[in-house]
Amino acid sequence: MNKYPMTVQGARALEEELAHLTKVRRPALSQAIAEARELGDLKENAEYHAAREEQGMVEARVRDIEGRLQNAVIIDVTTIEHTGKVIFGTTVEIANVETDESVTYQIVGEDEADIKQGKISVGSPIARALIGKNEGDVVAVQTPSGLIEYEIVEVRHI
Repeated sequence: MNKYPMTVQGARALEEELAHLTKVRRPALSQAIAEARELGDLKENAEYHAAREEQGMVEARVRDIEGRLQNAVIIDVTTIEHTGKVIFGTTVEIANVETDESVTYQIVGEDEADIKQGKISVGSPIARALIGKNEGDVVAVQTPSGLIEYEIVEVRHI
């Protein structure tokens, strides 16, 4: 099986979701199914069918999270020597060379990516262009609107 990089924060978030699903949602759904069974005929019991459907979705999510955690390589960037080089888990401030607009991204695993929180996937075009480069380097990123050059302003290990 393939191993996938994940930050410590990403692994912690998945572990918390898993704990919630197994310790809170599972028992609540079991109780809801038991109560719905008491209502009588299961063929026409909408509450029972809804609870069973939700139980199936919860169990699928539990298996998905367990699989992701099992195949994760958890990387704690704070334990790696800071050299100014962009690596997985670092937070990078880049500036558009033409417009001088700057933006900050953290390079994370695919499951953790959330552009609204400034987290981009290690497989994204911007991250692929940045990985291995150093502060002060200029990188070219192919975007749908054309080639854009960015200067790496700062690399942080957070």
